[in-house]
Amino acid sequence: MGTLAPVSHHTRLPRKPCVALALLLVQLCCAEVAASCNILRCNSDFVAATLDLGSSSGGGAGLSRAAVNVGYCGALRSYAVCTKRTARSCRGDLAYHSAVQGIEDLLVQHDCPRGGPTAQPRPLPRPLPQEPAPSGDACVYEKGFLVQGGRSPRYVHCGVFGDPHVRTFADDFQTCAVQGAWPVIDNEYLSVQVTSTPVRGGAAGRSTALTKVTVIFKSWRQCTDQFLYQAELDNVPAAFADGSVSGGRERRGRHSLLISSTDPGRHASIHATHISTLLVVRQSGRSLGLSVRTPQAIAEAFAPEQDLQLCVWGCPPSQRLAPPPVAAGRTAVAAAVAAQAHCSALLPVRDVYQQACVSDLLATGNLNASQAAVAALDDARGMLGGEGRLHLLPPDAAAASPMPAPAVSGQPVGGAMVHLVLLVLGVQGVL
Repeated sequence: MGTLAPVSHHTRLPRKPCVALALLLVQLCCAEVAASCNILRCNSDFVAATLDLGSSSGGGAGLSRAAVNVGYCGALRSYAVCTKRTARSCRGDLAYHSAVQGIEDLLVQHDCPRGGPTAQPRPLPRPLPQEPAPSGDACVYEKGFLVQGGRSPRYVHCGVFGDPHVRTFADDFQTCAVQGAWPVIDNEYLSVQVTSTPVRGGAAGRSTALTKVTVIFKSWRQCTDQFLYQAELDNVPAAFADGSVSGGRERRGRHSLLISSTDPGRHASIHATHISTLLVVRQSGRSLGLSVRTPQAIAEAFAPEQDLQLCVWGCPPSQRLAPPPVAAGRTAVAAAVAAQAHCSALLPVRDVYQQACVSDLLATGNLNASQAAVAALDDARGMLGGEGRLHLLPPDAAAASPMPAPAVSGQPVGGAMVHLVLLVLGVQGVL
């Protein structure tokens, strides 16, 4: 018989169970930290605070460069305060450490003093104006509205696509020369911003396209916390910025916020049942498009200072572009005829969408540019529920001269023909 090992007062656990226990404790601690780390709230608050500023490198929303920089520095200081408040719970979180480092870099880059005013918090949501607030299940707007008012809410639609073109909630149609970041919707429940950049090879340097869409669903009652969604050219995720595909209050297996996609990476549909709103972001060619369907009361729930919203008032007068002039010269006429025929085959009704298609095709020289108007019309058809309110006639439709019909009815004009004509004009883009 061997020698007996001495007995210790502290029983020693086997090595493998000790390792397993240690890993379990680490996992539980990390889960607790992740659950209480609010860095995503800090991120989205910073985005919300800078929505009205446009770009810090140039005036946005009509502000001077100096005013933009003062506001941007205030937002950065507020961002830094938020990260300090959540430092303890975010220890070890990579997103937190990236945000802290990014704030430091931006403060230096923009010569921001460490001390000074911070961004003012956004006002809390107010009750819906004009139409009765939902009752019953407050997180299902349409159901509550029907119970309270005895009818369904009136829905309005807005679309932004192409050069960009804007169809407002009031069914006005405009083409804008805006560049940089501009607010599309900014009310008590929702903020949407689009970024427009010049198109390479665009005619006269005036052509722009949407390259980024930022959406913030604001915290509202018990229905949802604040959620951030961002899409960029060639990256239209079917998820919020935190990686989730749903959020807010869950009832009968359905959340207040839900994202789905029929073409991952190029399309996303965001459903918000607590405000009965649908947003569709999609990429067509080399630009993004945005379509929105929301109750009129939600669209009108904003304060007087929220006075720059493309979906509400359209482009500022100084940023509106007139329809393209009538072509002059044999080559220009040939290009206009080819573009008109191509777009007429894709969009048979002679409305603003067909006009936008022709404008984008001639401005960019890129056949893919015609797809933006096609996608915008399809989204509008689904959101408006039929043809009754779908087609908008151009302002000069009555006085316009008859346009040439497509060479082959129902088929787009051959790409080679349009390509050749545009090459002669010297406006050919990258196909």
